[in-house]
Amino acid sequence: MPESPEVDALVGFLGEHARGHVVTAVELDEFRALKSRDRPLDEIVGRTVTGARRFGKHAVLDTDGPALLISFGRAGWARWSDDVAAPAHDPRPGAAEIARIAFDGGAELAITDAAEWLSLGLSIIDEAESVPAIAKLGPDPASESFTADALDAVLAGRRKRLKALLQEQESLAGIGGAYSDEILHVARLSPNAHAATLDDEERARLFAAIRDVLGSAFAARRGVPPERLKAEKVASMRVHGRRGEPCPVCGDTVRDIPASKGAAQYCATCQTGGVPLDA
Repeated sequence: MPESPEVDALVGFLGEHARGHVVTAVELDEFRALKSRDRPLDEIVGRTVTGARRFGKHAVLDTDGPALLISFGRAGWARWSDDVAAPAHDPRPGAAEIARIAFDGGAELAITDAAEWLSLGLSIIDEAESVPAIAKLGPDPASESFTADALDAVLAGRRKRLKALLQEQESLAGIGGAYSDEILHVARLSPNAHAATLDDEERARLFAAIRDVLGSAFAARRGVPPERLKAEKVASMRVHGRRGEPCPVCGDTVRDIPASKGAAQYCATCQTGGVPLDA
């Protein structure tokens, strides 16, 4: 799943490559992906791209008319080609094109999802902040305005497990499965710890880890082409996706979080006092 650092890099790429270009055609292959059923994608045909913005894990392609909201979901992504006659390669096995947006000059933006399921959503909108999926987002921890007090307000009184809370978009916008694993590893906190039980020192560690992990990821992904972002993200992981490998901090074996079906990992020595989590 793309998370805020990757979406931010994509938005920066689109802002550089698509701004000033006119949308000449749109094609939608999977009509279930269109969430604005009364507003078809061709509303942006003939419009000039004015920029791109990120809201959590959502991207908005702005034009001099309506905007296109791309909600990437579990496996959605985008592929850019400067020449549609020689489209860029998508390294993900089984990726399926959901929609294509053509621009003057021959460039194309292909919106893709996994072939096995549909998680991506597309909407034609006027104001991004009025869309429910964006309006309900919690504070963005990558924002300079995000403070330790803002995190404390998110954690206060919550009996939710930290791993789940970090991924809850209404609480914190933009963090998904991979970066939540990385944040908790850096913070030396159990993914199963309840938010309300953290003491002052643990909350401080969590805040510092959020800023450190996301800040480093944003800086590392900036300027990376869309087709390379997933590989760069995977290569940067300390524990996420590293089951069976040694922890880079203590050397203990990285384990799957029980009941995650292999989708989430942690280090028992660093995070749970050396005691593996119960299944």
